[in-house]
Amino acid sequence: MKNVGEAPQEELATGERSTRNRVARSILDHGPSTVADLAGRLGLTQAAVRRHLDTLVSENVVEPREQRVYGARTRGRPAKVFALTDCGRDAFDQSYDTLAVDALRWIEQHAGGEAAVAAFARDRIEAQSEAYRAAVAAAEPEERTEALAKALSRDGYAATARSAPVGEQLCQHHCPVAHAAEKYPQLCEAETEFFSRLLGTHVQRLATIAHGDGVCTTFIPRGTPQSGTSPPGPAPQDSTTPQDSTTPQDSTTQTSTTPSASASTAGRNPA
Repeated sequence: MKNVGEAPQEELATGERSTRNRVARSILDHGPSTVADLAGRLGLTQAAVRRHLDTLVSENVVEPREQRVYGARTRGRPAKVFALTDCGRDAFDQSYDTLAVDALRWIEQHAGGEAAVAAFARDRIEAQSEAYRAAVAAAEPEERTEALAKALSRDGYAATARSAPVGEQLCQHHCPVAHAAEKYPQLCEAETEFFSRLLGTHVQRLATIAHGDGVCTTFIPRGTPQSGTSPPGPAPQDSTTPQDSTTPQDSTTQTSTTPSASASTAGRNPA
């Protein structure tokens, strides 16, 4: 076992993050808390707690408030407490993942099977698409992937765009539906199909958090976006028959030179 003093910088950073998560979790479990409350519960010094709280405040996970006083106020200013923000509360599961999986299972069993789940997944991404379409439409063609990454980040996907040898990679470092997508890859497939239509080119999903990878990675080839100044609109309804979840859509080889909304590996890593 390595001594703390010998730990590489990455391990030290991981330990800091773990302690910070403990601080946030303690506030979730016990409600708004003072620095002294947190130090006592977690066995940390007050200086260490303040350092972690400063970072959590900067990340909009917690916020300082005046402690609510019930009954007669004592002299002096009320103690400062730290409470979770809505963003911080959303970072904890709160059983939403289980609820989402249960809802998708009900759709699959009672509303049309896998095809119904796929239809739901496509409708879900279309309902969220307005901001993404606006961001991509306002960008120059060579900047559309970056614009999409920034729009996704505003919705909590922590997305980045980076150059690749023959194209670009759109990387999503967080997935709000990863647990549900693990059981229902149609969610990933619908997202990849949407990216293809939005960017006007065939794209390929290389990795997904739901599959166990550290990041969702989508490859976007260079030099094939549509020539128009605006990205394609929503896909026409019922343009394809919903595919069986075990058979990727568009299994035939792409031969047309016109960009298409292909999802040949959407939501599923290549073997």
